[in-house]
Amino acid sequence: MTPPTSADSIARAERFDREHARSLRALAYRMLGSRADAEDIVQEAWLRWTEVDEATVTHAGAYLSRIVTHLCLDRLGSAQARREHYVGVWLPEPLLDDETLTEWAPDPQAQAEFTQDVSIAFMLALERLSPLERAAFLLHEVFDLDFDEIGQRLERTPAACRQLNSRARKHVQADYARREVGQEERQRLFAAFSHAVQTRDPDALARVLADDAVMLADGGGKVSAVPRPLHGSALVARTFIGFTRMATSQGWRLVPAQVNGLPGCLIFDDAQGGELVQTIALAPSADHPGRIGALYIQRNPDKLRGLPARLGPHS
Repeated sequence: MTPPTSADSIARAERFDREHARSLRALAYRMLGSRADAEDIVQEAWLRWTEVDEATVTHAGAYLSRIVTHLCLDRLGSAQARREHYVGVWLPEPLLDDETLTEWAPDPQAQAEFTQDVSIAFMLALERLSPLERAAFLLHEVFDLDFDEIGQRLERTPAACRQLNSRARKHVQADYARREVGQEERQRLFAAFSHAVQTRDPDALARVLADDAVMLADGGGKVSAVPRPLHGSALVARTFIGFTRMATSQGWRLVPAQVNGLPGCLIFDDAQGGELVQTIALAPSADHPGRIGALYIQRNPDKLRGLPARLGPHS
């Protein structure tokens, strides 16, 4: 075999990025809930791929996704152990705006039920699955693989993979009610939320929240955050507006954003040079149309690193 030239290596890397990287990244993020870990996994898959003679591989995509699946399953074991000792509420690392379609979706044109779904509620539902259930569910429901192929990747029989997926789907559907959100509703929900925050009015915020609304905040033990989920519109509104009234929050500036496919915002602190201090995703209520059912607040600085770190005071 002729050793590859520099031009060959560059062409191979470009082909990997063009044909495989997006779907591999999408799989790894949904498996792990961490964009940083997903990037690491894809990089490791690339390094392993460079050691393989492409001519010996019939289906490069299947081969690479098998590598990523096994790497994710290995990492999930240690991740679950870390989360047992995680301080407070764990939430996935946020994705913003068009990243969902351009960088973190298996196929922007796919229309399967869960293909484009990276909402935080969906990611939390995945967290409650075993690693094998999660892999079987994602490979079938998101990546549209048949159970024969899934069996090869998980080293299980097709029947066992079908059972894993069936259990996972029941758990996901029990934990998570999927709801499409139109652009007009996104804008209205954010406008009502933003007005309540800017006026520091807990009653106004309570009115836009569903009666059974929940607030979850992830500080990871690195910054202050409510250590457990809060339930009920009045309690959530009082607590959140209480934070906005603190001296340390007076420099806050809300920038509208789509966070994990949901209406929301980035909060920058102009008193700290425009530093990004948190993201907020607003999940519409499944039972109370036109109201917010959940606030997902990401404050852990380790999970904000992949987002725009700073914007000037007048950006």
